[in-house]
Amino acid sequence: QVQLVESGGGSVQAGGSLRLSCAASGYTTSSACMGWFRQAPGKGREGVASIHTDGEHTFYADSVKGRFTISQDNDKNTVYLEMNNLKPEDTAMYYCAADAGGGYCRALLTLQYLVKYWGQGTQVTVSS
Repeated sequence: QVQLVESGGGSVQAGGSLRLSCAASGYTTSSACMGWFRQAPGKGREGVASIHTDGEHTFYADSVKGRFTISQDNDKNTVYLEMNNLKPEDTAMYYCAADAGGGYCRALLTLQYLVKYWGQGTQVTVSS
């Protein structure tokens, strides 16, 4: 059974930084994608960043390019989202996600039906 457990959320002021972690268990697909999504109050869920399990291909939403970095530690089965220069509009519940092994990491950000597994979410609040 696949489980994704997020941690690292919190409250920061604008311009601050946070690092989210997603610990995966039971997920051993060799060619697959993991990613981060977020949902702000009253808005739909949007893709933020994704990474192929080969660690060489990463993709970002335009709104976070240059500020967020997704990475992974295969030894720890953990995916990270380093968030710098945070803005109030980054306030949202952040969810870790994994696909079923298709490996379409760019598409994962916009085609949420490709997500097979979701974490429970971690809240990020950025104050101005």
